[in-house]
Amino acid sequence: MISLGCPKNLVDSEVMLGLLQEKGWIPSTKDEADVVIINTCSFIREAKEESIATILDMAAAKEKGKCHRLVVTGCLPQRYGSELLQELPEVDLFLGTDEWDRIADLLQKSAQGELRRKQFIARPTNLYDHRTPRLFTSSPGSVYIKIAEGCSNHCSYCVIPRIRGKLRSRKISSVLQEAQQSVSRGVKEVNLIAQDVTAYGRDLGDGTDLTRLLQGLVKVKELKWIRLLYAHPGHVTPELIRLIREEEKICKYLDLPLQHIDDHLLRAMNRLVSSSQVRELIARLRAKIPGITLRTSLMVGFPGETEKRFRRLFDLVKEAHFEHLGVFRYSKEEGTAAATLKGHVSARVKEQRYHQIMRLQRQISLRRQKEKVGTRIPVLIERPGKSSGLLWEGRTQGQAPEVDGVTFLRRGRARPGEIVEAVITEATAYDFYGDIIGPV
Repeated sequence: MISLGCPKNLVDSEVMLGLLQEKGWIPSTKDEADVVIINTCSFIREAKEESIATILDMAAAKEKGKCHRLVVTGCLPQRYGSELLQELPEVDLFLGTDEWDRIADLLQKSAQGELRRKQFIARPTNLYDHRTPRLFTSSPGSVYIKIAEGCSNHCSYCVIPRIRGKLRSRKISSVLQEAQQSVSRGVKEVNLIAQDVTAYGRDLGDGTDLTRLLQGLVKVKELKWIRLLYAHPGHVTPELIRLIREEEKICKYLDLPLQHIDDHLLRAMNRLVSSSQVRELIARLRAKIPGITLRTSLMVGFPGETEKRFRRLFDLVKEAHFEHLGVFRYSKEEGTAAATLKGHVSARVKEQRYHQIMRLQRQISLRRQKEKVGTRIPVLIERPGKSSGLLWEGRTQGQAPEVDGVTFLRRGRARPGEIVEAVITEATAYDFYGDIIGPV
């Protein structure tokens, strides 16, 4: 299984692995596998290019006899089904984003030559729950739990509603049971994910929302950290802020994708939030939750982004002092409202603006990181260190898995999956170095 793209895709990959294992398939490395499954992403151009390149690499391996079946699942076939059939005859089976629960049956029939077609794509309506088999691939102390699928925000640049469908939220009871199951295997950290976690429950019409879910999760014994990823700035409520502040188990961390700060561009993006509301929210989060770590994602080169509008975004980065920040170059995606807008920005200018913000953010990150040197802080141990002199790799509450830096520990006893107390002795722009003091 090769899982590309975001953690939401990774959950789908783990679910497919669980379903396949339940039917007797054995996970293997790509060099030894009879079947290679590529779970693809097609969110932006770079993601599509990575998906296609991976498919072609594995198709070449199949030609050399290194595997017998090549399966492509997820966002790419959901979006480009008929085109892929013509362009990639080497692929034996294409499954869309909604067909994960059929993979074991379809793969078995494909292997036996019983399928009359090799593409299965439906309108997305599916949603896994706590009863769905899942083979976990993340470090032993941490897990992603997808609390909703799809999105109904309809940002003008985004293809997700077309690929993943409308917002579909899980029941609180199902999420709580999955969290309890995770804790029973030794998990200490639950990372809640969705296209927009703050939209959770809106489709159910029964009062379900993120705060009610969190109120239940904090009662799960032995669960230590609850992290919120992908919160829409227009949907962060005072109740949510109060919960993050007051509940010890909820990480003082928020992933808050802003995209931009210019009002004209925010309207064109259909973000349904103004620059003044964004600034007020950042100030409120800093004031109400002392020590909070803020991560954001920004977009440069959106149609109509003049130099003056870009400078507003640049100035926001200088003002807000985000601990973590990522930048996307706008990708013109067919079928989106933004693709028809005027004022598209050249690739050269996008690249320049990307590097300008990243250079600035590196300076900010380094300054924020160095403020932690000398402090004692809990660290979740993920794995043994890979380099000489580094015993362990882990993360603090201010470091989300995969997207932020890590904490390297040089001294002390630990084991993967446990939380220890460490003293930070050194900091770079993205990572910490420290020594274990003892258990938390």
